Amino acid sequence: MALKLSGKQYWLSIRDYAVIVFGIFLYALGFTAFIFPEKVVIGGVTGLGTIIYFVTQKLFGTGVPVAVSQYALNLILLFFAYRAVGKQFVIRTVFGATVISLFIGLLTPVFEGGIIHGQPFMSVIIGSLMCGIGIGMVFTHNGSTGGTDIVAAMVSKHTNVSVGRTMLYCDMCIISSSYFIWHQVETVVYGFVTLVIVAYMADMIINTNRQAVQFTIFSKHWDKIATAINNKANRGCTVLSGMGWYSKQEVKVLLVMCRKIESVNIFRIIKSIDPNAFITQANVNGVYGLGFDAIKLKIKNSEAVDENPVVGSDPKTDMETKD
Repeated sequence: MALKLSGKQYWLSIRDYAVIVFGIFLYALGFTAFIFPEKVVIGGVTGLGTIIYFVTQKLFGTGVPVAVSQYALNLILLFFAYRAVGKQFVIRTVFGATVISLFIGLLTPVFEGGIIHGQPFMSVIIGSLMCGIGIGMVFTHNGSTGGTDIVAAMVSKHTNVSVGRTMLYCDMCIISSSYFIWHQVETVVYGFVTLVIVAYMADMIINTNRQAVQFTIFSKHWDKIATAINNKANRGCTVLSGMGWYSKQEVKVLLVMCRKIESVNIFRIIKSIDPNAFITQANVNGVYGLGFDAIKLKIKNSEAVDENPVVGSDPKTDMETKD
């Protein structure tokens, strides 16, 4: 029986692909209009495609288009990474690799001479910002532009190493190899500047959706606030017992974790019930568990615990070692 998708699921899928296409276009525009005209090699298969283009141009007088070599390299990487990243990721990556090759192939002749003339560093900065934002948008919507993104996706799937950092390590060799083409240190330096900015911008865009905050709430109407947060914000709420040392009276303290983008909604709920509530908000580096991020660490079998513990069950049986 075929799986039927709801209207909401269709809309979310269409929105994801629309954002992925826009992010890829932004990446292709930054590369073709600002970076490629300056003969700067960036990371990923786009950088390898750039090297192939200029090497073949020196040897044969006509270079292999970046879009062609980039697409071929992406298909080769996907062939080897199919089992590791999964079918859904491969489908989205094939889509992303196809779109980015089309955009680069179409935009390269349009911006053959570049937009900014005589200022290579400025061109590199602008192009890097556009590429980083584009990659970040693609990854936040479960897409990929291919290349070292595939390697980064495999690493981030099994560890807590950030996508940008993984791309940084994978791309250093590609950029360094550009020295053997022109024997110019400046070009290599520009490549590393591009690499750092792209990785930083990608991480910033990706982590914006993952940032979490912790609320500590003191209020006489703590029960109403807790119920409203559960029902309206769909977030858990922990009730702690405390004592106000000045009043010597028992107080209830609410502890709430939520995404940063949800914090405004939490404030509205609290203030609508108790305008005089005492609230503290703190940024947290990471929140892991139900409703948040998963802990991506491998453990030995002897250290394994129950992956689906039942609340109220015997802690001794919950923590038994799995064979």
